[in-house]
Amino acid sequence: MPLKTKLTDMLGIEHPLLLAPMGMVSGGALAASVTRAGGFGLIGAGYGDPAWIEREFGAAGNTPVGIGFITWSLAKQPQLLDMALARKPRTVMLSFGDAAPFAKKVKDAGALLICQVQNVKDAKTVAALGADIVVAQGTEAGGHGAGRATFTLVPAIADAVKVPVVAAGGIADGRGMAAALMLGAAGVLVGTRFSASQESLTHPNLKRKIVESDGDSTTRTKVFDTVRGYTWPHPYDGRAIRNAFLERWHGNDSGLQAAMETEGPRYKDAAAQGDTNTMVMFAGENIDLIHDLPPAAEIVARITKEAETLLSRPPGFR
Repeated sequence: MPLKTKLTDMLGIEHPLLLAPMGMVSGGALAASVTRAGGFGLIGAGYGDPAWIEREFGAAGNTPVGIGFITWSLAKQPQLLDMALARKPRTVMLSFGDAAPFAKKVKDAGALLICQVQNVKDAKTVAALGADIVVAQGTEAGGHGAGRATFTLVPAIADAVKVPVVAAGGIADGRGMAAALMLGAAGVLVGTRFSASQESLTHPNLKRKIVESDGDSTTRTKVFDTVRGYTWPHPYDGRAIRNAFLERWHGNDSGLQAAMETEGPRYKDAAAQGDTNTMVMFAGENIDLIHDLPPAAEIVARITKEAETLLSRPPGFR
């Protein structure tokens, strides 16, 4: 039987599974595929390209989807929220920054407000702002994040707030979903597993690297923010698969900044060509569990079916 939680009731979905709004990776086709499979998809607005956002809403068609913003970046282009709300998303997710300037506008527009946090204090803050759903993101996650591990953060936040909590960070299969639900979450937010799907906008070379690599090959770093010219606020950095560029500059941010006149253009050219020795390859610690590149609907089915089986008959018990 499908798992029914406060999250599935709130969103009117079959499975307690959300697509992480990975910037420039979670496009409209991927978001729509996850929704049609019984989960719920969010488009990843990234640093805010209006034409890209409009195109990806178009790609989602009439399928209900949401959108996720990097909050500190949205503050520089607040008009993007108005543009997105005009498309009537079911949800708006705010991550990495102060949600207060945007919370009321989201809720007044009739969208559910999802806020992603990395600690208990921030969870209480966004709940007080009116967040309908709080995502507890552990440091195992791919891409940007900070702070504590998922296994301890989720129950702490579930105990601290009264709204549904969604677990994020390191979840790629039904074992992760089942564990999250047992920890008090009402669902899961899945990123890297969907990055390695047929519909994602992830570069094909990175998709192959996700399948070929393991969690031990990832690390948290600021190297790729520096070379791309993004000034992320403390304490956020990004988890990526190690490559030659990361190994050359990790821990030497000042040296990279001094070399930007040559390294900046070189990086841009190499990344455009899909050079995995140079380009950023955001991925979570869960890549040990990813071995193929299936359609998104198959990923939803695998995760939810395995979780349902495990929760009805947990392994390790006689």
